[in-house]
Amino acid sequence: MTVAILMGTMNGAAYIREQLESIAGQTERDWTLYVSDDGSSDATCQIVERFAEVVPQFVTVRMGPRRGFVENFLGLARDSAIEADFFAFCDQDDVWHADKLSRALTWLRSIPESIPAVYLSRTELIGPSGEPMGQSTLFRRQPGFGNALVQSIGGANTMVFNRAARSLLKVTASRSAVSHDWCLYLLCTAVGGAVYYDPDPSIKYRQHGNNIMGSNRGVLSSLRRIKMLGAGTFSRWNEINRHLLAGIEEQMPSPNREMLRKFTEARSSRGLVSLLRLNQCGVYRQTAVGNLGLGVSALIGKL
Repeated sequence: MTVAILMGTMNGAAYIREQLESIAGQTERDWTLYVSDDGSSDATCQIVERFAEVVPQFVTVRMGPRRGFVENFLGLARDSAIEADFFAFCDQDDVWHADKLSRALTWLRSIPESIPAVYLSRTELIGPSGEPMGQSTLFRRQPGFGNALVQSIGGANTMVFNRAARSLLKVTASRSAVSHDWCLYLLCTAVGGAVYYDPDPSIKYRQHGNNIMGSNRGVLSSLRRIKMLGAGTFSRWNEINRHLLAGIEEQMPSPNREMLRKFTEARSSRGLVSLLRLNQCGVYRQTAVGNLGLGVSALIGKL
């Protein structure tokens, strides 16, 4: 039951050795590693190539598309030349718990192969030198399409998914995505697939000055999201997601198509009408503060 680990890199020499060591230390040994480097000017590729020489598993490095981290990861996930039973996104600067893959596969193997399925988890936060910084926000509401329409709850660096889920990424290859993690969560739930959110962290998620995407925890993060809402960023993201879903709408069950229709109506309205329609369509964020922000975005026409 091979797992293809899909790692995107870009000038990751400072931390990638520790990540590679954590991959080598997985209790699940049946893995392959595909690295797509997006133009590193440091020793990232050489470190991976030396790693390939000392592990028995297949490891390869290729040049990325150089169109940003989302396209780098999705390019790997959509590549038909990469075949496996399961797939795992992997960042260059984290540290995986030794049982990360085995925990994910235990759940994934319980899901019929024909059903798109994605495992994701909470994260343990660490600083640049590995110092503990707590854990990511614990989400208590169930994953689902109503949530995925307005929020991505799992970092791609925790995601492990099956071939049926991977096929959704391939079907939508001509369409843009806000991020590879939100894309996968949205597509999988849209077609009625299975998503498991593990409340126990499966990785150490390193926070440092060069993070492209950092933890969403804390006051500063909340203020940043409020600023983005006011600037219309959330509205633009929703438009990108709507176009993405158009590529699989025929595969969506009727209740999800109806939810999408109602959410689209709420987005096209303004003020109290938009808020009323939003409340009727069944979308939700994971926290009370998040749902308050969602309501505000409807009132000010930024949904």
